[in-house]
Amino acid sequence: MAVRDIGIIVNGATGRIGATQHLANALAPIRAEGGLPIGDDGIVPRLLLVGRDIERLAGIAQSYGIDDWTTDLDAALAKSDFPVFFDAAATSQRVSALSKAIAAGKHIYSEKPVAPSVAEGRALLQAAQARGLKAGAVEDKLNLPGLQKILRLAQSGYFGRITGFRLDFGWWVFDGAERPSQRPSWNYRHSGGGGLTHDMVPHWRYVIEGILGPIRRVVTAAATAIPERVDEDGARYSVDVDDTSVTLAELANGTVGTIICSWVTRVRRDDLVTLQIDGTGGSALAGLHRCWVQNAADTPTIRRLNPDADIGADYRGQWKEVADANTYSNPYRIGWENFLRHVIAGAPLNCDLAAGIRDVQLAEACSRSAAERKWITLNDVSG
Repeated sequence: MAVRDIGIIVNGATGRIGATQHLANALAPIRAEGGLPIGDDGIVPRLLLVGRDIERLAGIAQSYGIDDWTTDLDAALAKSDFPVFFDAAATSQRVSALSKAIAAGKHIYSEKPVAPSVAEGRALLQAAQARGLKAGAVEDKLNLPGLQKILRLAQSGYFGRITGFRLDFGWWVFDGAERPSQRPSWNYRHSGGGGLTHDMVPHWRYVIEGILGPIRRVVTAAATAIPERVDEDGARYSVDVDDTSVTLAELANGTVGTIICSWVTRVRRDDLVTLQIDGTGGSALAGLHRCWVQNAADTPTIRRLNPDADIGADYRGQWKEVADANTYSNPYRIGWENFLRHVIAGAPLNCDLAAGIRDVQLAEACSRSAAERKWITLNDVSG
């Protein structure tokens, strides 16, 4: 097998997602293992790291044995031997960074959301297509082990006729005064591209549609439960985006379900994100890694509730855990392998930029619904 490299600019290499997921769990392991087999070649990522914090950037580069790094994005984009550009930097700067990369003739791979709006996303896609460039979006969540298990159940016909679904996500994010916040302050500022709906709902689009089918329309209620927080410098600031939302979603096949997101809830469920699907053949609930089922034959008969005494039923104990049938790879690594095969060999890519725009469309529809207090239909945005 011949080994050759492909130059990849990693913008936002010092950020949490860029450093701990894309570098540590995807690109660095591919390099350490001698490359990704594509056809008769082994493709080794040759990385150019871009970030704002020069000391942190130098430290990350040294830890992975990377020689090329810079704080100058324009200088990085000028290098012709780096044909791929990946963006995991600040959301508010994404359109600008991707636009520059496309103008420089780079294939682009982007974290979520790919743009603040569908219109801006489509402009990026059209620009990439006009130059014959490949463009992908990070859609990692569906490759989590728990969601892979529930996906296989759906593909096997286990659920029969699906009667509903419920996706529940979130945890308590401290306000910065009582304890340091677990999320950066830009998450709570509109100017920084923040907002729970804008940040997380794009993920739930491809999860739900990838397992259950297209979403036809949504109606959402959103709120700002904690209106004031403290930033990284100890200064108080007003929160001008939502931190909790509840969405009722109707699929194209008529199935109705809910998407609940909150940064102001304390976790008392099976995982930080859970997806339950119910059907005539049985139900399943998946978390990040585990999945439980209760089929029609094992469903207990529940006739009524008892208002006078707790009957002591162990409802969780009546479910069975799905065994691990496969060895699972890191979701971010799967995304990179698929994108590199797409760029180098023209392999099909489900999570292309058009899919990323569809993700933004769902978030946009939820925000519009919350503002206008009405159902919003999701039209085709693939053109």
